[in-house]
Amino acid sequence: MEEKSVLDKPVFTWCISLLIFYSLFCFSFGTLPDLSPDEKKFLRYSEVIVTIIFTLEYIARIVSTKKRLKFIFSFYGLVDLIAILPFYLAFAVDLRTLRIIRLLRLARILKLVRYNEASFRFAKALYSVKEELVIFLLTSMMLIYIAGLGIYYFEHEAQPDAFRSIFDCLWWAIITLTTVGYGDIYPITVGGRIFTFVLLIIGLGLIAIPTGIISSALTSIRGQDNNK
Repeated sequence: MEEKSVLDKPVFTWCISLLIFYSLFCFSFGTLPDLSPDEKKFLRYSEVIVTIIFTLEYIARIVSTKKRLKFIFSFYGLVDLIAILPFYLAFAVDLRTLRIIRLLRLARILKLVRYNEASFRFAKALYSVKEELVIFLLTSMMLIYIAGLGIYYFEHEAQPDAFRSIFDCLWWAIITLTTVGYGDIYPITVGGRIFTFVLLIIGLGLIAIPTGIISSALTSIRGQDNNK
């Protein structure tokens, strides 16, 4: 457990949280086309200032803890490092790889986990039902594969271009079971439509299962915290 310091006080954590949101806003704003030179300069200066603050925070956390190596290689330590690393790597890498490195800046959103008590309860709830979630994930993968096989059987001959292989059918199965339904490929045979209807019903229930598991765990965790 991390030592309590000024870095964990509410005022500081709120300031860092606001900086994280501001950084993500600048990152998103920077993707707009036809930005003026002044706007690009403002975004650049904003990135420099935010990175300096995050760097000072990272160094302060290392200095203020007795178990420095443990912090550096901990989840929060690595997140703090990744949040500032892209800025410094940008000066040392080929510009063609810069776009990929810039995406690491999105890791800053993970820094919010440190400053939100609800996130701790959520993580604790996920851990408490990890076995149920693993079983659900395995069952879902099996169901997706069965759905892909089934629609291939019904639709391949009728639509050889749309349902060319099991892999194309697996994509269809995923978007159907998640009830997204992009509409790029859809069944036209009677058997395929009936099969799709059954999958849609299953998909609705499939989404509700992890929601119920996690909600129940969160309620239990919150009750335990209130009783302390």
